Amino acid sequence: MTQPTNFTITELAREFDVTPRAIRFYEDQGLLAPEGSNGLRRVYSTRDRTRLKLTLRGKRLGFTLSEIRTLLDLYDSPTGTTTQLKAFAETIAAHREVLERQHKDLDTTLAELAAYEEQAHALIAAGAEKRPRKPKAA
Repeated sequence: MTQPTNFTITELAREFDVTPRAIRFYEDQGLLAPEGSNGLRRVYSTRDRTRLKLTLRGKRLGFTLSEIRTLLDLYDSPTGTTTQLKAFAETIAAHREVLERQHKDLDTTLAELAAYEEQAHALIAAGAEKRPRKPKAA
């Protein structure tokens, strides 16, 4: 059985578990380019299907839509795979650097929060020990 070469927005949305609105947004961002409409329906090619699949994969990896568009455009370009792989490697390296910096910032913030939490518990314990209890009114 051969795979279809054209897809509707509903078929792609169902296959990739996204909303038609998300697909239209990716169109607006230049990530997908469906053929002119058959009546009122957009017609997506296997190229669009592949680009949607790669877009969603890129989003899961944390790439921006701009980065994804650049990589997809390189994929479509007539240049050799070396240029594409270099661009891909550079994008990954830059993204990894950002994530590592965020990781370091998170570690610092978590350490500060732990110290504040420890101080708060110590103050609570010290306050409870020093404060005399008020007798209940009769």
